[in-house]
Amino acid sequence: MQLSFWEKSQWFDNVDVVVLGSGIVGLHSAYFIKKNNPRLNVIIIERGFLPYGASTRNAGFACIGSASEILNDLEKESEENVFQRVEKRYKGLLGLRELLGDENIDFQQNSGFEIFTETDGKSFRECESKLEYLNTQLKFITKDNTYILSNERIEQFGLNKVENLIQNKFEGQLDTGKMMYVLSEKVRCLGVKILNGLEIKQIHNESNGVTLMTSEGFQINAGKVVICTNGFAKEFLSELSISPGRAQVLITGEIKHLKLHGSFHYQGGFYYFRNVNNRVLIGGGRNLDIQGETTTKFGLTQPIQASIENLLNEIILSGIEYKIEQRWSGIMGLGESKSPIIQEIRPNIYCAVRLGGMGVALGYLVGMEVAELVNQNY
Repeated sequence: MQLSFWEKSQWFDNVDVVVLGSGIVGLHSAYFIKKNNPRLNVIIIERGFLPYGASTRNAGFACIGSASEILNDLEKESEENVFQRVEKRYKGLLGLRELLGDENIDFQQNSGFEIFTETDGKSFRECESKLEYLNTQLKFITKDNTYILSNERIEQFGLNKVENLIQNKFEGQLDTGKMMYVLSEKVRCLGVKILNGLEIKQIHNESNGVTLMTSEGFQINAGKVVICTNGFAKEFLSELSISPGRAQVLITGEIKHLKLHGSFHYQGGFYYFRNVNNRVLIGGGRNLDIQGETTTKFGLTQPIQASIENLLNEIILSGIEYKIEQRWSGIMGLGESKSPIIQEIRPNIYCAVRLGGMGVALGYLVGMEVAELVNQNY
């Protein structure tokens, strides 16, 4: 493909910063780069017609972490790292809501709940014994007790075979589609160009910036590039400690008199479900086939879909008729640590990746942080 004079001059001449990926992090990165330095010419390049990974394919959880997840993280990392990450999730959600507005993204602080069935006694006892400790640590962040035992709400939500329920009152839910639309419009209003359907194949360092080779055969010259492709980042940066993680999701049709209300986690967060008005959205099951789900290929598998449906039938909608309306998958960026990678990897090449399935909560601050790195050099 040969660019016309008009195409080249309007979109590709004198580019200061290219952001790869129009997902949550890519949009926030471009927003803060442009907002803090309006004279810069910033473009976002996205290979899909919509963000390609998980940003428009997630469950719309506004969460900071269930009790069992945090306790599990504490077995692998220091208190400082774990609670610093929770603080970033908490502050990131506050920043996202302030930037976009609760009404515009249909944010509802309906609380998060972790369920424990009759076979999860050991896990629950461990969590229950540490609730005071967790609340003490998190009080510096949330200014109140974060976790409380809410067994009285099990029947209220219509849950079956659930014996214990731990509530996180600082969690909520939002409309993923509205969030991404409003965020992309806010970025465009600053003068950032978003180019969809264009794939970058290679990135080369040059003495005065970077050169990006496109799938269409032409090259783009820019001062700097910010890679925000999360689970796909190894295509450009093979040295990163990051792996793709596929998440499979489904949503039911409308259910009359649905009792479920809030965002729920099960089995350490490997399963998650929520109400979307009068529908149930549920995803997870990656733990059934970690190796198979470590992939950049979208798709659904029968064993995982069956496990999700079993959870619907046995625990969430026991005895209630429903129809499955849609199924889909998304690709996350995971690693040994759940902390994002935000740094200048090579001269003029930056990355903001590995969101660990917490892009909604972390995207705002991750984008702000990588933008500060970029703007320091302009």
